[in-house]
Amino acid sequence: MTLELSHLHRRYAGFAALDDVSLCIEPGEFLALLGPSGSGKTTLLRILAGLDYPDSGSVRQNDRDLLAVDARERKVGLVFQHYALFRHLTVSENVAFGLRIRPRKSRPGRAEINERVERLLKRVQLDDLGKRYTSQLSGGQRQRVALARALAVEPDLLLLDEPFGALDAQVRVALRRWLRNLHEELGLTSVFVTHDQEEALELADRVAVMNRGRIEQIGTPEAIYQQPATPFVCEFIGKNNRIPLQRANGVLTGGQRQLGADPWPGNAVGSAIGYVRPEHLLVSSTPSTDGWAAQLRHIYLAGGVAHLELDVPALGQVLEADMSSDEVAQRGLQPGQSLVVQPRLITAFPLDARGAADAAARHVLQPQAAS
Repeated sequence: MTLELSHLHRRYAGFAALDDVSLCIEPGEFLALLGPSGSGKTTLLRILAGLDYPDSGSVRQNDRDLLAVDARERKVGLVFQHYALFRHLTVSENVAFGLRIRPRKSRPGRAEINERVERLLKRVQLDDLGKRYTSQLSGGQRQRVALARALAVEPDLLLLDEPFGALDAQVRVALRRWLRNLHEELGLTSVFVTHDQEEALELADRVAVMNRGRIEQIGTPEAIYQQPATPFVCEFIGKNNRIPLQRANGVLTGGQRQLGADPWPGNAVGSAIGYVRPEHLLVSSTPSTDGWAAQLRHIYLAGGVAHLELDVPALGQVLEADMSSDEVAQRGLQPGQSLVVQPRLITAFPLDARGAADAAARHVLQPQAAS
């Protein structure tokens, strides 16, 4: 079941919730829609579910116009952030609800419904809780009930709208890995809405990063993280140090250090913006003219990773570098220490006269590091 979304537009009172969105979802794919609040993720999900319709554009499922199909006939399972379970029904009754309200001609018999509910509860590891009410369950258990209810109708497409947003961090990690295993076991086509980049990068086969109703970039989690295509993706995915760059006489510089040849020939003078991930900053205690002089302001230990806060006078800003906690201890790094910091990978974009970045001219720099 291939889904083809073409040139979708949706406006609410003059606000563009979707602005020319095109996307292809392959059978069996786990796709994450990732972006901040208001980026259009849930609007896109609601259109797939049949709960909303675009002002223009098309959604096709193989050769079928999905927009012309009633929501009840689309074979879509939908899981919400806040469960949307019925408090007056037991766990088993909640799971069976979607089957029991079907039209008589397509409604399974009572024995078949009971058998399907038992099978699903066992699959989501709740087979001993079928007679309980949802108020007697934990948050993680309620979300698994909601998922079992969505699966009961045997959907072709599973839609999940921030399904772990109401859960604590430890439960979220366990449940999302369980969901990924379930997705692979059932061979479902799944679309997952989240604003949590860690969830998207860990769960999805592909990630569509959305911003202001448009898709900024779509690709594998590795490509999204390692090869961000726009300044927004650079700033939204993972951590980045934002560094002002200057272009003059065919040379690109930052903080009075030459970083390489200007990759955008044409204008003799100009500006650019560079993004350097904390793990792409090399930190040395050996004096060198190849990097920026820095002072170590603080060390934030986070388990096996240490985040180093570095004051860099040449840039007039503070940078963050990451290294292992073991390496920090071995090197005896201490706040107040003088260091040298060097970028080994920079994603750069030229700026126009208004200071706007040209994403189409993205360039990756690999400055020569000192030996």
